[in-house]
Amino acid sequence: RKLQTLMDVGLSYITLGQNATTLSGGEAQRVKLARELSKRDTGRTLYILDEPTTGLHFHDVEQLLRVLLQLRNRGNTIVVIEHNLDVIKMADWIIDLGPEGGSRGGTIVATGSPEQVAECKDSWTGRFLAPLLKRDRRRSA
Repeated sequence: RKLQTLMDVGLSYITLGQNATTLSGGEAQRVKLARELSKRDTGRTLYILDEPTTGLHFHDVEQLLRVLLQLRNRGNTIVVIEHNLDVIKMADWIIDLGPEGGSRGGTIVATGSPEQVAECKDSWTGRFLAPLLKRDRRRSA
């Protein structure tokens, strides 16, 4: 079961006995997530993930998204800090901070569903998200 959870979060390439110091920050975070996933689910857990898709191949991002959706569907709350638009578009609710990064950011620029944020002209996230959502709508039509 524990090995399966490592595979579920996109870490099938990790070897048993691999030194933890060789893991990237994202890999270490996903090892911790796998450990949590292997525990009995109460449906009342808050997960906070900081850029969990950093350095992942697209297939591994999809795999991680499936796991996060399973957690959400079991009643858990998931807060994700992320720049990957494929992850952002899957959110139930977005809080977009900006308008820029660093000292020129930190202000709430937009909040709402991905569609609502995509309509916000002041949001860099919305500007990049809008064509992605439009493309996805065309594909599903």
